[in-house]
Amino acid sequence: MYEFIYRNSSHQKLQEVNWKRIGGQSLQLKTQQDPLAEPVANFFFCGCVLALTLWNNIKLSEENEFTKNYSNNVIDDSEAKSLPQSDAESLQFRAPNPQNTQSNWVVIENTTECLGLSNISNKGIEDLKQLLSEFNKKSRLKNLTLENIVVTWKDFIIILELVWQTSVEYFNIHNMTQLDNIEKQHFNYVDTSLKALTIDNISITDLYFTQSDLYLVFSEMNILALTISDSKMLHMLCPSTISPFWYLSFANNDITDLLFEDCKTLVHLETLILRKNQFRELSKVSSMTREMISLKYLDMSQNPLKCDEEQKKHCSWTETLVKLNLSSNKLTDAVFRCLPLHVQILDLQNNQISTIPKEITKLEALSELNIAFNRLTDLPGCRHFSALEFLNIEMNQILTPSSDFFQSCQNIRELKAGLNPFKCSCELQDFINHAKQGPARLGGWPELYVCEYPEGWKGTQLKDFHLSEIACNTILLLVTVLIITVVLVALVSFLCIYFDAPWYLKMMWQWTQTKRRVWNSYPEELPSHLQFHAFISYSEHDSLWVKNDLIPNLEREEGSIQLCVHERNFIPGKSIVENIINCIEKSYKSIFVLSPNFVQSEWCHYELYFAHHKLFSESSNSLILILLDPIPQYIIPARYHKLKALMAKRTYLEWPKEKSKQRLFWANLRAAINLNLPVSAERS
Repeated sequence: MYEFIYRNSSHQKLQEVNWKRIGGQSLQLKTQQDPLAEPVANFFFCGCVLALTLWNNIKLSEENEFTKNYSNNVIDDSEAKSLPQSDAESLQFRAPNPQNTQSNWVVIENTTECLGLSNISNKGIEDLKQLLSEFNKKSRLKNLTLENIVVTWKDFIIILELVWQTSVEYFNIHNMTQLDNIEKQHFNYVDTSLKALTIDNISITDLYFTQSDLYLVFSEMNILALTISDSKMLHMLCPSTISPFWYLSFANNDITDLLFEDCKTLVHLETLILRKNQFRELSKVSSMTREMISLKYLDMSQNPLKCDEEQKKHCSWTETLVKLNLSSNKLTDAVFRCLPLHVQILDLQNNQISTIPKEITKLEALSELNIAFNRLTDLPGCRHFSALEFLNIEMNQILTPSSDFFQSCQNIRELKAGLNPFKCSCELQDFINHAKQGPARLGGWPELYVCEYPEGWKGTQLKDFHLSEIACNTILLLVTVLIITVVLVALVSFLCIYFDAPWYLKMMWQWTQTKRRVWNSYPEELPSHLQFHAFISYSEHDSLWVKNDLIPNLEREEGSIQLCVHERNFIPGKSIVENIINCIEKSYKSIFVLSPNFVQSEWCHYELYFAHHKLFSESSNSLILILLDPIPQYIIPARYHKLKALMAKRTYLEWPKEKSKQRLFWANLRAAINLNLPVSAERS
């Protein structure tokens, strides 16, 4: 830091100028008023100009603007560490502008190695050139910054040449207005300490000039880094000889696909920044890099870049490219067929990608992929990206990401998948469980992971979404349902067997069918000769059951059912056969009490024969079979073939031994024979 001590006498004449550097060796210059000493006066004038130049409005800037811009754009931080950083203090005050100079600068930074000047008008350019001429290769100034400068093209070239011959390594120009005509100027590039030149926000008042006169000055510079941004620049020439450039930044201009066509001189270039320009074809961008054999980082973001199926045939990238930024373009799925093979870091966010094609070139070196703000509906597998470690797929259209992603991507360490419209389901729960159990970290968890569907879960964070294991495990669900079904069937079967449910069902079915037949076949007019509801045929050995159970239960209500029984209704004097026929004809139904005793009775066989004959002759449904005891087929005589046929075709009622079932038996039997008989003279 410099301290200026300015002393005036009452006659406004300079008495003494002291210039010393604080903290270092002092340099003291004293001049006494002597109008006759011309050499002393000339020396005084030069010292005064220099002092007044650095006098006005000194304030501290925390760091050089170019250093900040430069370090933010290089491929990694190792290059930025070599840039000088200022840690010295600086005075902050404004001094009155002396009347003997036309400069009205603002000193924005003033340290041993850094100097920043602002508000440099065209009238102060001569003072600026005078100031810069005082520096040489041995001075300690490393960083020089000029802001808000108005200059002609010729003076601008002179300023560059003056800086070129000094110790300045980083030269920054911000907000420059270019006056006058741009014409071809000779520039001496020999022996410079300059490493990096940054020029941004240039306004050129001369719109009619030869473009090569402007670009030639910059393209032939023998420096390491060049930045020209926010300047509406249309093009840049390829250096005529092998260039030392290893960093170029032409951001926020109007450069097109014609840049660096067949350029073979940028062999040392490692970083190329071309964001916010007018590049349109990705295949031409790849061809531009083909001869850049040292290029590692390329930034093509915020361009109207496209890539179609025809362009992919002409893609030829340099093999050294490891970091590629293609964000904020108009790229679709076809971009994956036009990518550098050895790229390690790829940024494709904010494009129009809906899926990753299956047939693409494998990017086996890719470790970081940013594909946020696109139209993907599922996570991409790692079949083509075997080394992928970081994936950003935020702000897409993923409803249910597949849990197979973690099986495919074994090397993934961090996954950012938030801000998607998740559908909370079993598949999503599987994905979250795999993510928690695996080595991959979910970036933004849990704030950025929220259910969008279904409506009942909308707004719920995924960490609060849970479904039971049985609801999401299909095999477990099927096994559970099968076990429950088997248990229920076994329980119902046991209860049916225990409570004899099949018999009840069978009897209910018979009762229902009997009622239906009665309703459907009820004769409009019954014959007047019918006197009995039913004729009972049974064996003498079963008479005890007939007399004690059957007859009392059917005739227990007076006038309800009239039964014809041979003991009381056979007419004496007539033969047995005649009485049997007579009783069958006068009865609406014929009830046969079947048992092993029945098939052994000859008279029972006759009664069955006549009743069966009536069944076919009158087409009536008059037979009712009661199975009192089971009859094995082998004991039925051959002559009872009609009985076998009836038992095979007709439903019969089984007499239950349990008293609890007998009420249903009697109800079925009553339903089968219940009928209002007409009153005949004989009955009367």
